[in-house]
Amino acid sequence: MKLFKYNKIAILALVSIALTSCSHEDQPGESQLDYTQPIKTPLDNWITANYLNPFNINVQYKWNQNTVDNSRYLFPPATDKVMPALEIVQQIWLKSYSTVGGADFVKKIAPREIVLVGGVNLNSVGTRTLGLAEGGQRVTLFETDYIDKSDRDNVSEFIHTIQHEYIHILNQHKPFDEKAWAKVTPVGYTADWYNFDTEESNEIGFITSYARSNINEDFAETASMILILTKAEYEDFLDNIDSPFAYQALKTKEAIVVKYFKEAFNMDFYTLRDEAEKNTTAVINN
Repeated sequence: MKLFKYNKIAILALVSIALTSCSHEDQPGESQLDYTQPIKTPLDNWITANYLNPFNINVQYKWNQNTVDNSRYLFPPATDKVMPALEIVQQIWLKSYSTVGGADFVKKIAPREIVLVGGVNLNSVGTRTLGLAEGGQRVTLFETDYIDKSDRDNVSEFIHTIQHEYIHILNQHKPFDEKAWAKVTPVGYTADWYNFDTEESNEIGFITSYARSNINEDFAETASMILILTKAEYEDFLDNIDSPFAYQALKTKEAIVVKYFKEAFNMDFYTLRDEAEKNTTAVINN
């Protein structure tokens, strides 16, 4: 019995020594991972001061293949185009909502990340995707390299993207009345919206042809188009609608948008529109 006991202890000791030896031999040397923090540029510091700190929004302008569709010919924005693009978004979108909705409105309801892409995101049917909203957490803005702050139409098209995508984010927090909306234009929605001229779509009650893709896009297009047009431009647009049905449909949709902003967020939509118009003019004249 003693011999068995001692042999068992000896075997355990040998195993222990062997395991200890292996553990020392298998330990890796110096880490191959680079933990060095990248040096922040003046642009990075500006983004931190104007987006990350006040609104908790990160901006990604350096290339990251995990945030874009790699099957398309896309590329990062030119560095000198990043700040002009972000200044437009800051002045027209962030400032307008903060002024009307309160300083913390966008901080509480906002995408956590904005991704900037330099090139055109061209679709197979010939249309361009100007922006994407992913799960309410990330907004991607394309065509950053083609921004011209002196051209109001160019600025309006660019800001239309963030205005449109932000409406979707607001709808995710508080849905609009889809049943009431569906009754306004019960026909006219189509997956082939790109085959129709804008004027043709206007005359059946849609503010753009893209609005015809589905009810959610119709709401976002209606709200965002009113926000990017001046008050005079929008009134002129309505005055040129020939169809009485279409005119009434557009006015009814406008009323639903106004009601939604008031009831969901206690925000005056027309005040928001006026603020966006004022801030767009400031961008153009700067």
